[in-house]
Amino acid sequence: MTPVRPEHEHGSPWFRATNLPEPEPEVPWPYAGQGTPGAGEGTPAPQPYTDAAWQPQQPPVPTGPLPTGPTLTGPVPTPAVPDDETMALRTEETRRIAAGPGAAGAHSHRSAAGDHPATGDRPATGDRPATGGRAERRKAAKGRGRRRKGSSPAPAAPPQDPGRPLTRVEARRAARARKDSVGVVASRVVGEVFITFGVVMLLFVTYQLWWTNIRAGLEADEAKKGIENAWAEGRKPDAFEPGQGFAIMYIPKLDVVVPIAEGINKEKVLDRGMVGHYAEGRLKTAMPSDKQGNFAVAGHRNTHGEPFRYINRLTPGDPIVVETQDAYYTYEMASILPQTPPSNVSVIQPVPQGSGFTRPGRYITLTTCTPEFTSTYRMIVWGKMVEERPRSKGKPDALVG
Repeated sequence: MTPVRPEHEHGSPWFRATNLPEPEPEVPWPYAGQGTPGAGEGTPAPQPYTDAAWQPQQPPVPTGPLPTGPTLTGPVPTPAVPDDETMALRTEETRRIAAGPGAAGAHSHRSAAGDHPATGDRPATGDRPATGGRAERRKAAKGRGRRRKGSSPAPAAPPQDPGRPLTRVEARRAARARKDSVGVVASRVVGEVFITFGVVMLLFVTYQLWWTNIRAGLEADEAKKGIENAWAEGRKPDAFEPGQGFAIMYIPKLDVVVPIAEGINKEKVLDRGMVGHYAEGRLKTAMPSDKQGNFAVAGHRNTHGEPFRYINRLTPGDPIVVETQDAYYTYEMASILPQTPPSNVSVIQPVPQGSGFTRPGRYITLTTCTPEFTSTYRMIVWGKMVEERPRSKGKPDALVG
């Protein structure tokens, strides 16, 4: 008898048992001899979800003694790390552990090339994505915002190629940077003015205190030689012209030897280092040869030879000698007036007021400026003639001694 084939073996070969899809192989549960918790024996174990970014909640791990049974063969799947955050970002280490051995190789390959996917450089600590929950991400975002507002130093400008020509904007900016501000220019001008003024003042003081004395000394020596030459030649004018030298004054105590010229003109007489005789208008005084009168002269106390610089050191009895073409006239210092106005012309009268002289005689008056380096007041020194000696008899004792 012909055996009857099962129903699934009849019909088109497409529906034969041999063409049916084969059942999926069972994956053993990680623990030997144990099926899925809550299921019967032989139930295939669920595969763990291995996505590195998101993982489902893993089934609870059974507790208690593990059942014994035959050892399963084949690869043992790696248990997934329990996820304690639902919507948090994962670190690389968490992703690597959660992804399993398959993702470890990819991560190793990426680490070999570098942490940064584009450049291979490890991102800075401040640029790393924040980990944790939503609160931590907000905190990290606020921190980045504060840094953008200027808490962190601005990045340095990239170095420019020295060979590259500057653009118009860069050239204009560089020109503005090189240009000084108005305040700097003004301070520089004021400083230069003060420096120039100081240099000019220093040169002026040097000229007044040093050079005028040298020049006046040379001119006075030349005038003295001219007077001595005229005496040697026997020339004796009836009257002396303004600025013409006619006598020589000696003050032994002060070591002064200075020519005397007619008049008190500043440029022609006094500034040339000579002593001037009051001989004009109301200020006209007697000559040493006169039998009665006051022979008054003026001289600089400072600068231009300063012949009367130290006449304030004279004391009563100190000799003052005037040499003319015919004789030596010796005076003795009698008194001094330390200070008087320039308008006080009574000090050069025939009988000078304030000198202590009470009757006409043969007197001498020396006038100069005071205080030193000013012309505010006048200092007056008076003397009385004690000897008239012809030049033919030689020098007086005051000059010999």
